[in-house]
This record gives sequence, C-alpha cells and structure tokens, in this order.
Amino acid sequence: MLTWSGTARLLFVTLGVQLLLAVAQSSAAEPTSGLINPQGIGFDSANRKVWVVDPARDAVDVIDTASQAVREVAVGKAPVSVAVDAVAGRIYVANSGDGTVSAIDGVSQRVVATVAVGAHPYSIAVNRRTGEVFVSHTFSDRTTVLDGATGGVTQLPTGSADLIAIDEAANTAYLLGYEGGTLTIVEGAGHAMRKRETGKHAWGMALNEATHTLYVARMGTGNVIALRGETSSILPAGQTPCAVAVNAPRNVVYVANYADSSVSVLNGETGRSVATIPVGEHPQALAVDEERNLVYVVNTGGNSVTVLDGERNRAVATMVAGKAPYALAVQPGSSRVYVANEGGERAFAVVGR
Repeated sequence: MLTWSGTARLLFVTLGVQLLLAVAQSSAAEPTSGLINPQGIGFDSANRKVWVVDPARDAVDVIDTASQAVREVAVGKAPVSVAVDAVAGRIYVANSGDGTVSAIDGVSQRVVATVAVGAHPYSIAVNRRTGEVFVSHTFSDRTTVLDGATGGVTQLPTGSADLIAIDEAANTAYLLGYEGGTLTIVEGAGHAMRKRETGKHAWGMALNEATHTLYVARMGTGNVIALRGETSSILPAGQTPCAVAVNAPRNVVYVANYADSSVSVLNGETGRSVATIPVGEHPQALAVDEERNLVYVVNTGGNSVTVLDGERNRAVATMVAGKAPYALAVQPGSSRVYVANEGGERAFAVVGR
C-alpha cells in the first residue's frame, strides 16, 4: 500500500527503475499527511468551485473559479482525497488521519456530516446515480461503501485496493491494488464481486464511460491493459507509465510515462500508438479539457504543468505550478488549471490566465 512517514518518500522499484512518486522535501515547518493521492483535487461543476485537500491544516481549500477567492473548510485529520457529487450537491473528503469521511454541502460549504469509515481511508469516489460513496483503505483488505442519503456504512471484503473508478451507467466500481495483480469489480446494488487480472505494479487508471473501457497503467511492464467486458488487450506506453486520462468524445487515451518524461497518445478504438510527446520532468498526473481539446500534464520533478494540443499532438506551453505538484483539476472550457501541491506554503496553485 502507499504510505510513508516523516521525511521519507514513497519509492517504487520497478524493473530497476526507481520511481519517486512524491518528490517534495518538506521541512519541519511544512508538515504533511504522509500520503498523496491523484484524487486530492476535484471540480464541482454545479457550483463552479475547485476543492483541494490541505492535510497540513486538516482542511480543504475551496476556490471560486469566477472570483478566485479562497475559503478554508475544516474537516477531519489529514485529508487525502476528495470526490464531488454535483448532482446531490455534496463533496466527500477522505480523512486518512482519523478514519472518517467529511460530507460537505456544496452551496454553503459547511460540513453536514462526519462518518466513521475505518482506519486509514485513502481513495474516495462517488456514483452520482446511486449516491453511493466508495472508500479504499491502506493496510486493509476491505472497502467501505457509504450511503450518501442515509449515512449508512457497509464494509466489503474486496481485498487490498488503492485507486477507485466508477462506471455510473453500469453501476460498477473498479478497485485497483498496486501489489496484488488483480482488479476487483463491484457490480450492482447487491455489490456482487469478481476479479480480473491486471498484472502487478499497476498504478493509474481511467474509464471511458462512453465505451465502458477501463485503462490501467502497468509500471512493471511498461504498457497499458484495456478491459472491456470480458475482453482485454495490451496497449503500448513508455517507460514506467503511472497515470491515464481519456478524451471520451474523441476516444483518445493519454498515458503519463514517469521515467522517460513523455506522454503516450493512443487511439482508443484501435489501441495503437498515435504519438509520443516529450513533456516536463517526471510526469505524474493528467487531466483533459474535452471542450478545448487540451491535455494538462503535471510534471512533479519539474514543478510545472505542460499543456498538450490534442488536435496536433504536441506541447504548446509549460507553466510553473508550485512545489511538487501531484494532481490537477480542469474547469472545462476555461484557460485555468488548478494544481494540488505536496510541498510549499500553499496546498495548490492556479495555472493560466
């Protein structure tokens, strides 16, 4: 599972490549939660707000995308990830330090419930159609399902899981563990479970809900496995792929390759490579603006964000993004991207005009 303490940093060793996923060297004056998560930031499309975890202050920061005003909302201890339910008007925050989830009203920006879910919650994702919230836990073989309407909690024996993706139309949750080599699939209201092989050292996944295809980056083998129904296929990538994003309307898949500082562009229909684009040092996260056909790449080693033109498949800009950026959120159609930072005085940076 993904954890470290003090000033130590998470280090994966894959085929002799040392992958440092969190490179910030925080001082004693800059305490951190000891965890980072690619879901550390999220965009609320209903209220046009960005929510980003601030573990050093046991809070989340709320950014108004119109005025750029920032408000701090106190939550549980050491928040690590957020999930936005724009339909129900709720934001859910996994608090790794005290084993709770904070439910926040998206309009008033006030905590309306704090639910105990078990020790070390890590990733969080919500099915907006059913109102169910899925929470993974470090050091655990169980996944929590929280009923957003009633606050009821169910513990599922899913096996070890880190990342979560939700296919809302199919009412299916995908739970990915880094070490186990399998993907747990939780289906329907009855939470029926089954397993699919992904291969060990799988980290980073994205779902194309239009085609119901799940893409999982496999760092150990340097490729991506695409899962659709009972079928699977292997797609090419670069060295140490660690993040995936999808432009669903265009059926294009983007893969961040940490070790060779590039992004692979794949045709989602054929599975073939379209382009390999050099970006900044050690890319770790991706986000797609489908309206503008742009892709944003967080370069953790370079403290920057690279902007890719999805039409021409080339980099068009690189912008400073704060210290040790690790996740990002895009307001579709805008010229700004919001970046979660692991180091520095602020938990986020706003990039662009």
